[in-house]
Amino acid sequence: MTITKISCDESGNSFFEDVEIDIIDKGKIGKLSQDFPVKSLVFRENEPGYDYDWHTAPRRQYIVLLEGAISIEVTSGEIREFYPGDVFIVADTTGKGHKSKSIDGKARKSLFIPF
Repeated sequence: MTITKISCDESGNSFFEDVEIDIIDKGKIGKLSQDFPVKSLVFRENEPGYDYDWHTAPRRQYIVLLEGAISIEVTSGEIREFYPGDVFIVADTTGKGHKSKSIDGKARKSLFIPF
């Protein structure tokens, strides 16, 4: 399983990287990854049509997109889109950060899982 991570380099520039999550066949219950320790769970909802300018992540966290489609831009100008069911990591807690905006006009519902 591959997820996206948004990181920051020493110069403060954000970038995307693909992170491979190893999953192992556990028979009838399906395939599972190892345990990943987390701190809490936050439910979040954004209004339809939001468009956030450059900002850093408040903490390192997984984000699970439940509803709404978004685009995220990093400082290189690369833009990736995320849809319901996508999981990504924001780890750019310093530097220039990233931009995020709604691309489908719907409210965004997501889970934030700090680690």
